[in-house]
Amino acid sequence: MNVEKILSQAPRILTQSQREFYFSEGYILLEKIIGEDWIGRLRDATNEMIERSRSITQSDKVWDIEPDHSATAPRLRRVSNPAEHHPVFWDYVTKSPLPDIVADLVGSDVKFHHSKLNFKWAKGGEEVKWHYDIGFWPHTNYSPLTVGTYIYDCGPDNGPLQVLPRSHLSVEPMLDQYDDSGKWTGCVSAKDLKSLDLTKAVTLTGPAGSLTIHNCRTLHASPKNLSDTGRPLLLYTLTSADAFPYTVNPLRPKHDQMIIRGSPAQWAVHDPRPCRMPPDWSGGYSSIFALQQDEEVSTM
Repeated sequence: MNVEKILSQAPRILTQSQREFYFSEGYILLEKIIGEDWIGRLRDATNEMIERSRSITQSDKVWDIEPDHSATAPRLRRVSNPAEHHPVFWDYVTKSPLPDIVADLVGSDVKFHHSKLNFKWAKGGEEVKWHYDIGFWPHTNYSPLTVGTYIYDCGPDNGPLQVLPRSHLSVEPMLDQYDDSGKWTGCVSAKDLKSLDLTKAVTLTGPAGSLTIHNCRTLHASPKNLSDTGRPLLLYTLTSADAFPYTVNPLRPKHDQMIIRGSPAQWAVHDPRPCRMPPDWSGGYSSIFALQQDEEVSTM
């Protein structure tokens, strides 16, 4: 990914100042950029997934549920690969303005990596601790970004995404996501957190139809949902076509590496900055919630 080359291309949707802000700060919030028609379709599809979850009694490779989830009171944490489980989620990432927005930030050739539908249920939906995304699935360069869609209004008590501006530009090496015993935790250690000035963290609240976009090297987290309303967040990780993964995709999506805008890359582009490798994901992967809460979860 060459930032100067990307910025030299005419933007499709974003302004030049928005693109420059993303590259400078490592994130951007785009308020109400997705139309009501798409949001209505996404809400309906999300409600269908919640209804399906009523029959789930144990977390698996698709469903990640809170310990007190039940048929009468569902409490989901995640649906992995929603783009495979409802056609609206795939239509959205291929036919809405979203992939053109991403093309303004990674270049005209855009590749799909995975999708997630994360929930923070009302009155206590779990936190996500500070972490980098790229540590879960290292690539040859740092173009991968994650787009979050707020399909309902997200206020400060709903567990909104928090980012640490400019952390994507931090000196090497990036902070570790293993503990002192060498166990993968999927988050920055308490010791390393003390080295960060979290008073500079930005909370990304926004109305329905807003997008949060953060670079794969940007440190981010989200607190518990303390409100009376749930906060589903639809997430897509997309990359430039010239970024190639070093590891098995832990979520195993059938659309992995599919070009959704532009053309495939003939050459891989390698960033010289190192990235520590994650565990061997060939046996599967549950969710960041289960990892950070140190739960034993079936991936079969």
